[in-house]
Amino acid sequence: MQWSAFFKNKYLRGEFIISIIILLVTLFVFTRFLNFNESREGAALPDPVLHFFDAIDLTWFIFCLIYFSLIVVLIDLIGDPKRLVFAMQCYTLLLLVRMLMMYLTPLNPPEGMIALNDPFVQMFGAGHELTKDLFFSGHTAIVFLFYLFSTKKLLKIFFLSSSILVGVFVLLQHVHYTVDVISAPFFAYVSYRLIYLLQERKVSP
Repeated sequence: MQWSAFFKNKYLRGEFIISIIILLVTLFVFTRFLNFNESREGAALPDPVLHFFDAIDLTWFIFCLIYFSLIVVLIDLIGDPKRLVFAMQCYTLLLLVRMLMMYLTPLNPPEGMIALNDPFVQMFGAGHELTKDLFFSGHTAIVFLFYLFSTKKLLKIFFLSSSILVGVFVLLQHVHYTVDVISAPFFAYVSYRLIYLLQERKVSP
Protein backbone atom coordinates (compact mmCIF):
# COMPACT_ATOMS: atom_id res chain seq x y z
CA MET A 1 0.00 0.00 0.00
CA GLN A 2 1.32 3.44 -1.00
CA TRP A 3 1.33 6.38 1.41
CA SER A 4 -1.38 8.22 -0.53
CA ALA A 5 -3.78 5.29 -0.27
CA PHE A 6 -2.72 4.65 3.31
CA PHE A 7 -3.59 8.17 4.49
CA LYS A 8 -6.93 8.10 2.67
CA ASN A 9 -7.97 5.33 5.04
CA LYS A 10 -9.23 7.04 8.19
CA TYR A 11 -8.57 4.04 10.42
CA LEU A 12 -5.00 3.47 9.17
CA ARG A 13 -4.23 7.18 9.41
CA GLY A 14 -5.44 7.26 13.00
CA GLU A 15 -3.47 4.13 13.90
CA PHE A 16 -0.33 5.68 12.42
CA ILE A 17 -0.68 8.90 14.41
CA ILE A 18 -1.54 7.09 17.66
CA SER A 19 1.38 4.66 17.18
CA ILE A 20 3.83 7.57 16.81
CA ILE A 21 2.44 9.33 19.89
CA ILE A 22 2.62 6.18 22.02
CA LEU A 23 6.17 5.48 20.81
CA LEU A 24 7.34 9.01 21.68
CA VAL A 25 5.69 8.88 25.11
CA THR A 26 7.25 5.46 25.74
CA LEU A 27 10.69 6.75 24.74
CA PHE A 28 10.28 9.68 27.11
CA VAL A 29 9.21 7.43 30.00
CA PHE A 30 11.93 4.91 29.15
CA THR A 31 14.76 7.41 29.43
CA ARG A 32 13.38 8.67 32.76
CA PHE A 33 13.15 5.09 33.93
CA LEU A 34 16.80 4.52 33.00
CA ASN A 35 17.83 7.37 35.28
CA PHE A 36 15.70 5.93 38.09
CA ASN A 37 17.14 2.47 37.47
CA GLU A 38 20.69 3.76 37.90
CA SER A 39 19.89 4.78 41.47
CA ARG A 40 18.86 1.27 42.52
CA GLU A 41 21.19 -1.25 44.08
CA GLY A 42 21.14 -4.59 42.32
CA ALA A 43 22.72 -8.01 42.29
CA ALA A 44 26.04 -8.92 40.70
CA LEU A 45 25.72 -12.14 38.75
CA PRO A 46 28.49 -14.73 38.48
CA ASP A 47 29.34 -15.02 34.79
CA PRO A 48 31.98 -17.63 33.87
CA VAL A 49 32.00 -16.49 30.22
CA LEU A 50 33.12 -12.94 31.05
CA HIS A 51 35.92 -14.26 33.26
CA PHE A 52 37.68 -15.66 30.18
CA PHE A 53 38.68 -12.23 28.82
CA ASP A 54 39.25 -8.61 29.78
CA ALA A 55 36.85 -5.95 28.48
CA ILE A 56 37.57 -4.39 25.08
CA ASP A 57 36.18 -1.01 24.08
CA LEU A 58 34.07 -1.67 20.97
CA THR A 59 31.69 1.27 21.38
CA TRP A 60 32.18 2.67 17.88
CA PHE A 61 31.83 -0.74 16.23
CA ILE A 62 28.63 -1.43 18.16
CA PHE A 63 26.95 1.88 17.37
CA CYS A 64 28.07 1.93 13.74
CA LEU A 65 26.54 -1.51 13.32
CA ILE A 66 23.32 -0.61 15.15
CA TYR A 67 22.72 2.71 13.42
CA PHE A 68 23.66 1.35 10.00
CA SER A 69 21.11 -1.43 10.61
CA LEU A 70 18.57 1.22 11.62
CA ILE A 71 19.15 3.18 8.41
CA VAL A 72 18.83 0.02 6.32
CA VAL A 73 15.57 -1.03 7.99
CA LEU A 74 14.08 2.46 7.64
CA ILE A 75 14.91 2.47 3.92
CA ASP A 76 13.26 -0.94 3.64
CA LEU A 77 10.13 0.14 5.54
CA ILE A 78 9.63 3.67 4.26
CA GLY A 79 7.76 2.52 1.17
CA ASP A 80 5.40 0.28 3.13
CA PRO A 81 3.44 2.29 5.72
CA LYS A 82 1.59 -0.71 7.16
CA ARG A 83 4.82 -2.54 7.91
CA LEU A 84 6.32 0.67 9.30
CA VAL A 85 3.43 1.04 11.75
CA PHE A 86 3.79 -2.62 12.69
CA ALA A 87 7.52 -2.09 13.31
CA MET A 88 6.88 0.96 15.51
CA GLN A 89 4.37 -1.01 17.57
CA CYS A 90 6.80 -3.91 18.00
CA TYR A 91 9.54 -1.55 19.14
CA THR A 92 7.21 0.23 21.56
CA LEU A 93 6.20 -3.06 23.14
CA LEU A 94 9.84 -4.14 23.31
CA LEU A 95 10.68 -0.98 25.28
CA LEU A 96 7.79 -1.60 27.68
CA VAL A 97 8.84 -5.22 28.19
CA ARG A 98 12.43 -4.14 28.78
CA MET A 99 11.36 -1.61 31.40
CA LEU A 100 9.34 -4.29 33.17
CA MET A 101 12.21 -6.79 33.14
CA MET A 102 14.75 -4.24 34.38
CA TYR A 103 12.38 -3.21 37.16
CA LEU A 104 11.88 -6.84 38.24
CA THR A 105 15.58 -7.76 38.00
CA PRO A 106 17.79 -4.91 39.30
CA LEU A 107 21.41 -5.72 38.53
CA ASN A 108 24.80 -4.15 39.12
CA PRO A 109 27.11 -4.00 36.11
CA PRO A 110 29.54 -6.81 35.30
CA GLU A 111 33.04 -6.52 36.70
CA GLY A 112 35.35 -4.55 34.41
CA MET A 113 32.53 -3.06 32.35
CA ILE A 114 33.43 -0.36 29.82
CA ALA A 115 30.30 1.80 29.71
CA LEU A 116 28.45 1.96 26.40
CA ASN A 117 27.16 5.52 26.02
CA ASP A 118 24.28 5.64 23.55
CA PRO A 119 24.03 9.09 21.91
CA PHE A 120 20.39 8.47 20.92
CA VAL A 121 19.26 7.72 24.48
CA GLN A 122 21.25 10.67 25.85
CA MET A 123 19.60 12.96 23.28
CA PHE A 124 16.22 12.05 24.79
CA GLY A 125 17.29 13.09 28.26
CA ALA A 126 19.40 10.44 29.97
CA GLY A 127 22.23 12.80 30.72
CA HIS A 128 24.59 10.62 32.74
CA GLU A 129 26.44 7.39 32.16
CA LEU A 130 24.24 4.31 32.21
CA THR A 131 25.60 1.04 33.58
CA LYS A 132 22.58 -0.81 35.03
CA ASP A 133 20.27 -1.10 32.00
CA LEU A 134 21.13 -4.78 31.85
CA PHE A 135 18.43 -7.44 31.65
CA PHE A 136 17.92 -7.82 28.80
CA SER A 137 20.27 -6.44 26.12
CA GLY A 138 18.29 -3.81 24.25
CA HIS A 139 20.94 -3.39 21.55
CA THR A 140 20.88 -7.09 20.70
CA ALA A 141 17.08 -7.25 20.88
CA ILE A 142 16.41 -4.30 18.56
CA VAL A 143 18.63 -5.63 15.76
CA PHE A 144 17.04 -9.07 16.13
CA LEU A 145 13.66 -7.36 15.89
CA PHE A 146 14.77 -5.91 12.54
CA TYR A 147 15.46 -9.49 11.44
CA LEU A 148 11.99 -10.61 12.49
CA PHE A 149 9.96 -8.07 10.51
CA SER A 150 12.19 -8.03 7.43
CA THR A 151 10.78 -9.86 4.42
CA LYS A 152 13.79 -9.89 2.05
CA LYS A 153 16.18 -12.83 2.38
CA LEU A 154 19.38 -10.78 2.10
CA LEU A 155 18.18 -8.31 4.72
CA LYS A 156 17.21 -11.12 7.07
CA ILE A 157 20.70 -12.58 6.73
CA PHE A 158 22.25 -9.15 7.35
CA PHE A 159 20.13 -8.37 10.42
CA LEU A 160 20.58 -11.84 11.92
CA SER A 161 24.35 -11.58 11.45
CA SER A 162 24.33 -8.05 12.89
CA SER A 163 22.36 -9.09 15.96
CA ILE A 164 24.86 -11.89 16.64
CA LEU A 165 27.79 -9.49 16.22
CA VAL A 166 26.21 -6.89 18.50
CA GLY A 167 25.61 -9.58 21.13
CA VAL A 168 29.23 -10.74 20.92
CA PHE A 169 30.57 -7.17 20.99
CA VAL A 170 28.62 -6.12 24.10
CA LEU A 171 29.92 -9.23 25.86
CA LEU A 172 33.49 -8.46 24.81
CA GLN A 173 33.01 -4.97 26.28
CA HIS A 174 31.48 -6.48 29.45
CA VAL A 175 28.45 -4.23 28.93
CA HIS A 176 26.09 -7.12 29.66
CA TYR A 177 26.00 -10.46 31.38
CA THR A 178 25.77 -13.47 29.09
CA VAL A 179 22.16 -14.10 30.16
CA ASP A 180 21.22 -10.57 29.06
CA VAL A 181 22.38 -11.28 25.52
CA ILE A 182 21.09 -14.84 25.22
CA SER A 183 17.60 -13.84 26.39
CA ALA A 184 17.34 -10.73 24.16
CA PRO A 185 16.12 -12.55 20.99
CA PHE A 186 13.43 -14.30 23.04
CA PHE A 187 11.96 -11.02 24.31
CA ALA A 188 12.22 -9.50 20.84
CA TYR A 189 10.27 -12.46 19.45
CA VAL A 190 7.64 -12.22 22.18
CA SER A 191 7.11 -8.51 21.41
CA TYR A 192 6.94 -9.22 17.68
CA ARG A 193 4.56 -12.13 18.10
CA LEU A 194 2.16 -10.32 20.42
CA ILE A 195 1.81 -7.39 18.01
CA TYR A 196 1.42 -9.83 15.11
CA LEU A 197 -1.40 -11.64 16.90
CA LEU A 198 -3.12 -8.35 17.76
CA GLN A 199 -2.91 -7.22 14.14
CA GLU A 200 -4.20 -10.60 12.99
CA ARG A 201 -7.20 -10.35 15.31
CA LYS A 202 -8.09 -6.95 13.89
CA VAL A 203 -8.53 -8.36 10.39
CA SER A 204 -10.27 -11.55 11.49
CA PRO A 205 -14.06 -11.75 10.93
